[in-house]
Amino acid sequence: MSKIGIIDYGMGNLGSVTNACKFLELDAQIVTVPKQFDDCRAIILPGVGAFGDCMAHLVEHNFVDAIRGWIDSGKPFMGICLGLQALFQSSEESPGVEGLGIFEGTVKRFDIAPELKVPQIGWNAVTQALPDCPMFNGIDDRAYFYFVHSFYVAPDEASIVAGQTNYGIEYCSAVWKDNVFAAQFHPEKSQAAGLQMFRNFGAQSC
Repeated sequence: MSKIGIIDYGMGNLGSVTNACKFLELDAQIVTVPKQFDDCRAIILPGVGAFGDCMAHLVEHNFVDAIRGWIDSGKPFMGICLGLQALFQSSEESPGVEGLGIFEGTVKRFDIAPELKVPQIGWNAVTQALPDCPMFNGIDDRAYFYFVHSFYVAPDEASIVAGQTNYGIEYCSAVWKDNVFAAQFHPEKSQAAGLQMFRNFGAQSC
């Protein structure tokens, strides 16, 4: 059986994502060059850091066209945190930098009450906006997941919003369309609910 590929482009929480897959006995491998996609049945794009740095590293490692081609082929794809934001067209964090453009919309900076700290760090509830999304199978509505972020995605297309979270404002915390699921939160740090989400991804990519 081919593996779940976890993209290493120099910015990502590779250890925790890999460990979650191993714990669930999902056959995963670190992918450092696009050629390794050939050995994969599904791809995970993790990410920690700034939007501009992320896109620069994806370009440098020749992953941009590879990711677009993978998604266009209909194969399972998951983005995590910055890996969600990179799927959009642009970000207020890095003006002038183009994202992957898989989804129309932009990434916005939290503009919220001063008593709420930015970045948001910690546990928060995710309301399931698309209950038929297979990535939420076996996960309670408004289950808590772990977040670390200062920016959030604002999709132009409301129909792709799979999860919503409130942190001063109601914002999109997960998207789903066809073969692509991506989350602002970190499933690999979210204990039972996060592990179930990886289990669901593994089932989708069989």
